[in-house]
Amino acid sequence: MRAERSTIVFNVMGYVVITVLTLLCALPFWLILSGSFSAEDDIIRDGFKLFPDHFSIDAYKSVFSNPAQIFKAYEVTIGVTVIGTVLGLFITSMAGYVLSRKDFKYRDKLSFFIYFTTLFSGGLIPWYIMIVNYLDWKDSYLALVVPSLLSAWNIILMKNFMKSIPDSIVESAKIDGAGEFTIYWKLILPLSTPGLATIGLFLGLSYWNDWFSANIFITTESKYPLQFLLYKILASAAVLKTSIAGNLGADFKPPAETLKMAVAIVVTGPIIFLYPFVQRYFVKGLTIGAVKG
Repeated sequence: MRAERSTIVFNVMGYVVITVLTLLCALPFWLILSGSFSAEDDIIRDGFKLFPDHFSIDAYKSVFSNPAQIFKAYEVTIGVTVIGTVLGLFITSMAGYVLSRKDFKYRDKLSFFIYFTTLFSGGLIPWYIMIVNYLDWKDSYLALVVPSLLSAWNIILMKNFMKSIPDSIVESAKIDGAGEFTIYWKLILPLSTPGLATIGLFLGLSYWNDWFSANIFITTESKYPLQFLLYKILASAAVLKTSIAGNLGADFKPPAETLKMAVAIVVTGPIIFLYPFVQRYFVKGLTIGAVKG
């Protein structure tokens, strides 16, 4: 009885703590959402509140005053995110599979070189020169997709996860005459769903939030991803130069504070719905990859 009572008390305290932490984590996002629907004067006068005093959609009018431009940016961002995530998962999982195999002769040497890149890098200028002068990817979608396909951290995480798969599965497949790619594609990948979901979430968030690559490589406005387009809208000089203010009338003054909140909602809203689909795999994939040597 005493053990059961202590378990109930522990569970109640755990639920209370988790609920409080959840509310604290959700509070900033709720304030952003409320601020995006508030009147600009209310924000300046009273600051942010849990519920707007005067409901206003002026900030969203400013963001979507040129809907074709916004939807085109969404199209670019979604395309880059989907293509980059799928290709990144394919290449990362292949690298993780090879490095997890004990019969691969150069496994330790290649693992060292991959880990070495986490300690040192060539720097921004050599990277820019390579992308622009040698690869000729200036103003190309390849500059948004290819550089982020592989990450040393993701390869190490996938390698450690695949090492947790019993070697007997590979050995039995070889006895049945399966080749290396068949083993990887039909056996290892289906068993690596938690690891793939975890790394896929990392890749998807990385591509979705990337605005810096577009800032230095993309010059055509129709190729702007969503984050970079909204970054330009938020810039104090860029807001006045874009067609946003003109489309809404000469007397209209684009909001400042509420515009920031609306931009944050527009950027984070769609990608935040990705997490519930991978949540059940996320913790398992992350913890297994972290503890396996």
